[in-house]
Amino acid sequence: YCELLYYAQVLSVTLLNEYHLFPGEVVCQCVERSLSMIVGLLSIEMIGGVYCPLSSENPEHRLQTLVEQTQARLILVHSLTNRIFKECFITYDIDTAININFTITNDDLCRLSNMSITSDNISYIVFTSGSTGMPKAVQVRHRNLTVYRKSLAELTVFKETDNVIQMASCSFDNHFQDIFVTLMIGAGLVMLHPYGNKDLTYLIHEIMDKDVTFLDAVPSYFDALCQYIETQNANDCLKKLRTLNSGGEILTNQIMLRLKKYVSIPLSPSFSDGCQLRNMYGQAESTITSTYFQIGFDFDYDKQVISIGKPLPNYHCTIMDGHYQFVIVNQEGELFVGGAGVFAGYLDRDDLTAKALAEIDNQLFYRTGDLVRIDNNGLLHYQGRKDHQIKLHGQRIELGEIERCLLNITSISACVVMKWNDDYLVAYVQSSHINEEELRQHCQSHLPPHMIPSFFIILDKLPLNANGKVDRKQLPPSHYSSSTIPTLSELDTPTNQIEKSVYDIWCQMFESNGQHISTTANFFAIGGHSRLFIELYHRYQSIFGFDGRTLSVNLFLKQPTIQQHAKLLKTVTTDDIQREQWCTLHINRSMASFAQERIFLDEQIRPPNKRIFYNNFVALRVTEGVLSINRLRQALQLVWRKHEILRTSLVFNNDESALQQYVTDDRKTITFLHQQTFENGNDLQNIIYRTVISSDLFDLSSGRVFCCQVLQQQKTTREVAHTGFLEKSDVLVLYLHHAAIDGTSIAILLKDIYNAYSDNMTVSYDEQAMKYIDYAVYERLMDMASSRSFWYSQLERFDLKRALKLPVDRHRLPTVQRSDLASVAQISFDQELSTMFLNYACVHRITPFQLALTVFYVFLFKLTHEETDLCIACVNANRYRSELENMIGMFVSVLPYCVQLNSHWSFDKLVKHLREKCLSILQHSHYPLQHILTDFQLNQLDVSFLEIVFNFLPESINIDRYSVDNVRLDEVLIEPSDEISQFDFSITFLYNPTSDDHKLSYKFSCSHDLFDSTTIKAMVQRFQNLLSQLFLANSNNTEKNLSTKPIKRLSLILPQESDEIYSTTFNRATDVATEGMAILLSHEKIL
Repeated sequence: YCELLYYAQVLSVTLLNEYHLFPGEVVCQCVERSLSMIVGLLSIEMIGGVYCPLSSENPEHRLQTLVEQTQARLILVHSLTNRIFKECFITYDIDTAININFTITNDDLCRLSNMSITSDNISYIVFTSGSTGMPKAVQVRHRNLTVYRKSLAELTVFKETDNVIQMASCSFDNHFQDIFVTLMIGAGLVMLHPYGNKDLTYLIHEIMDKDVTFLDAVPSYFDALCQYIETQNANDCLKKLRTLNSGGEILTNQIMLRLKKYVSIPLSPSFSDGCQLRNMYGQAESTITSTYFQIGFDFDYDKQVISIGKPLPNYHCTIMDGHYQFVIVNQEGELFVGGAGVFAGYLDRDDLTAKALAEIDNQLFYRTGDLVRIDNNGLLHYQGRKDHQIKLHGQRIELGEIERCLLNITSISACVVMKWNDDYLVAYVQSSHINEEELRQHCQSHLPPHMIPSFFIILDKLPLNANGKVDRKQLPPSHYSSSTIPTLSELDTPTNQIEKSVYDIWCQMFESNGQHISTTANFFAIGGHSRLFIELYHRYQSIFGFDGRTLSVNLFLKQPTIQQHAKLLKTVTTDDIQREQWCTLHINRSMASFAQERIFLDEQIRPPNKRIFYNNFVALRVTEGVLSINRLRQALQLVWRKHEILRTSLVFNNDESALQQYVTDDRKTITFLHQQTFENGNDLQNIIYRTVISSDLFDLSSGRVFCCQVLQQQKTTREVAHTGFLEKSDVLVLYLHHAAIDGTSIAILLKDIYNAYSDNMTVSYDEQAMKYIDYAVYERLMDMASSRSFWYSQLERFDLKRALKLPVDRHRLPTVQRSDLASVAQISFDQELSTMFLNYACVHRITPFQLALTVFYVFLFKLTHEETDLCIACVNANRYRSELENMIGMFVSVLPYCVQLNSHWSFDKLVKHLREKCLSILQHSHYPLQHILTDFQLNQLDVSFLEIVFNFLPESINIDRYSVDNVRLDEVLIEPSDEISQFDFSITFLYNPTSDDHKLSYKFSCSHDLFDSTTIKAMVQRFQNLLSQLFLANSNNTEKNLSTKPIKRLSLILPQESDEIYSTTFNRATDVATEGMAILLSHEKIL
């Protein structure tokens, strides 16, 4: 508790000093279950703020709406959620406060102690579903929560000696009880990892390992837990529980009877020596729970019905009929809850507050809308709702909110949403111009997951009763939904044994009774829900034999189809090395990685003056603020020490005939090049260009693979130069060798530098974390036999030495005679073309990479006079394991992608063919190029496919702009007069999904020794014309739907050339008496 208090105080001081928050101000927090969640929550309360939790499972549009509704200035996030919110919101990463070394002064403590907070101040707000279409923000006071804690203490629901496991999602008001009440009482709090409540194996382990004594969950979750306990024969896992509470939905006798078998039964009515079983009932508006029913050890499950009990201490309940008259025993009426738990009202919705609250005998009561009756023993029994609000898996849902969301679609004239079979939501829609997928996507963009209907039934007209209202009794049953009836496009069957096994499991789970389930159907779109998904996940675990560390439940949630699940499960059946967690080996010497080896050998075969292809750089210009150069040096030194690859040498060991890597001494210092000044942009570009092409910039043998340089703009006579600072227009340049740092690593490197500079010269460092040198060992331990067979089967039919007949301007020179200069042309997609391109990818279920690659193959097919055997090289990121995602190093692989086209195939068919090829290659992308060349007895200099390269770069992390301590840095783009080209012919696609426009662009970079600049520019025009034919409905090509026609009918002839040919062919010249027809369609001439 002392340590937790320290972290909370550090964050509290930060919020006060840096963000100037004041008591009563709403602070939103979007954090997964973690220590950061607790620290953030306590800090908000400590400064008198109003805690407002936001679930990361909500769609972006809904999160934005909720934040705007609270008018919060700040959102607290952490490492798992810090990319959810756009730049228009101010966010603060709680992990930063936890990881920094911060000294709290007496003044800080005095300020925190003197914060003015009263019992009537708002403690937290939580959103509930709203029938008007807008979520309602329930405001709960500090005194509401304090008295609620006292009420539970009187019943000994919580004790200081308890260990409480935090189960509820932050969108569920029970999470306030799990956290606030537990900490207020002083008990132990067990935090599961994110999604840990969906992994029952992990949950059971934590319950037993942490000696959990208190467990609270919804009945359907307990039902799934009992089923798991039965299948795993884990009969003793709940024996240490002192309290087991269930609430949120109707608790049946059957579920409680199952639970009772696994808890400790009290030996006497005193309950002191066994587990106390309770059914809890309440609403957010009455502070979590308002009534309880204690289920005795002698409860007769055959004759008695579990009730919702009687009010908690300090709570009052009354039942009134439709005329606001008190009811008699066993008469049904609406439940009103009064007492200390009644909330303060809905945020900024006085109208709704007035409807929700009623004054009875000078006391304020909350109208629950629930229908109940009271029996002769004074126990309350839940009978149903007086409106259309429902409870689904513990979540309160206003069906009207879902209906209003759907009615926002202009083509829908009416709709009704209903609960079906206690497990599903069904939406009935009146429309003739929409399909189910469009409805589902709309709901996924605006509603949280638990409010998305499982079934959509589209009707020409909803049935009406005599009063003109929708007659719900006449609506067709949910199995009428066409989402359960596969269309021809969905009748895909399992293609391998693993898919067949997964398919069979799904059929059992859904009780399909022989009805087909598409292997591409979304689990949640065909009636699945969270409880069923937990059962499915544990069915996988028992059949395929893996645990949550190997494949987490989160992976399956994010990829919810049979095909995707089969691919995930295939990874646990392939090789044992991949199944194990890779961790540090604590070594400083090993064999080089395959990627390092490839680059090292490639440099060796080039003349000394041409070994500059792998020299990279990043230049960052200060546009606002000032950076201390000395502090920047310290930050760079810290990062240099943290990442061993930045000081790793590559040396060829002649005795062992192998390339080895050595981690050099971290007591050395990072290399800083001579500080220079520049006059203007051209001068800056010349300095950087001269440096980056220098053959002496790096020395792999000594580990000099990373260095820095400060370039300052010359000041005018009136300006004062400050050599110790980087000021506006000054530039920091980081020079990087590709053998140590690939493109993905640059963003990781910059983030660490910025964090080190901002966090008082500290960097997060885990001694046990895996290093790049460890990766080089592990990749050589992997079983390559299946991959070797795969690549042999892929390439044996092709002549890998045969060069494609590209329309070159000059013959190819020997390597030593090449100038290495490039002819370059680049163009961006306009917004329409980007949209159509990405829409095509979405509809055909392929990635932008796969679609761009398909287009490039078609382009080569037309460019080479319709050659059908096409072999090219593709660049792969090759970070195929989670341990590699945030590691700095060189992982990129270059692999042969060879296809045998059929000129009669349509573009659509080619897309499908390449999708399957890419997916199969992905499983074997770790197989190194040098192994492939050796297997086929090829020399790298003789392989033609390595000269035609396709690359696709998703710009998921923007490094062109960053800020450090209020200093803004922009990336400087250098455009040298003489660009260099490593390959004969290459194309690079750039994809930026975060950009509002120009999401896609491409760049041709070709050897100037082979192609003139005018030729490459003409190629770009033809490539653009090809894209227009395929994706733009209003292209100049007169023939439409070309993606469904044979690819041989696509053309590289530009519209203006076509017009010129037509004019030349058919127009009669005035000075010629008799004309013949002469058409010259020379391919080289056109290009």
